[in-house]
Amino acid sequence: MKKMFAVLLGSTLLIQTAPLLAQNEVPAAPTFNAGLWQLPAEALAGFVRIPEGSFMMGSDPARDRMAFANERWSQFQRQGNVNEAEYYIQRYEVTVAQYREFVEATMHPVVPGLLDQPDDYPVTNVTWPDALAYARWLQKQMLESPQAPAQIKSLLQQGWKITLPTESQWEKAARGPDNRIFPWGNQATPNPANLGSTSPRAVGAVPCTGCVYGLSDMSGNVWEWTRSPYQDYPYTEADDRDTVNEDALWVIRGGAFSDEINNARAATRGAADPGARRDFIGFRLVLSPR
Repeated sequence: MKKMFAVLLGSTLLIQTAPLLAQNEVPAAPTFNAGLWQLPAEALAGFVRIPEGSFMMGSDPARDRMAFANERWSQFQRQGNVNEAEYYIQRYEVTVAQYREFVEATMHPVVPGLLDQPDDYPVTNVTWPDALAYARWLQKQMLESPQAPAQIKSLLQQGWKITLPTESQWEKAARGPDNRIFPWGNQATPNPANLGSTSPRAVGAVPCTGCVYGLSDMSGNVWEWTRSPYQDYPYTEADDRDTVNEDALWVIRGGAFSDEINNARAATRGAADPGARRDFIGFRLVLSPR
């Protein structure tokens, strides 16, 4: 198995007892619903709407001096304009408690000690297929359970899927439509990210009040799997499967707890072998029309 490479360049579980948060309400601190597979106690179980629209993908070194070469759109263009249809992304990285629900229900194999981590920490040491298996299981629960949010169930019945985000979906959620360098804005500090440390921390431990969609830990804490194979830009989802029969690497995004600020930028691209299990790789999911 190839070794994972991070960049191609260079607690206690809180159980919900109060009313669910409204769709557009950003929580001051995470709370989780023990009766709904430990998902966030929010109206859409922690899925946050990202509206249809375009955004600038990649990096312009004239604006971002930390930009890596693999973020350049093409030989002639530094960034590219990408339009994304509406989708929903999880506010938090998938937690140990949420993944435990899946493992206990399906007997899915895990590495020793994985489920011994604090319940509200991001689950790590999961492969790309592990993450997709959890997504398929969660989709099945959402479709079959009377406790699932009606709006999510309706979208699934219309053919939407719970899955990993594409590279483009992840980046749009991180940077928003205003071409910001970091999820919280254009300045490196101050920031809410868990960087330069020795371990992950609980999801949402420090709210990102400046993040355009109110998402947590889009920078730092753990790298996050996407469903896009690593390819040179320009990005288009249409060719995502062109290299799958080769020895594909899968894009990871967001940087991890041990990284420095350059890996916390919204455009930073990493990649990993799909079978990689690392204590600095986790994931979050999307509810997507494709």
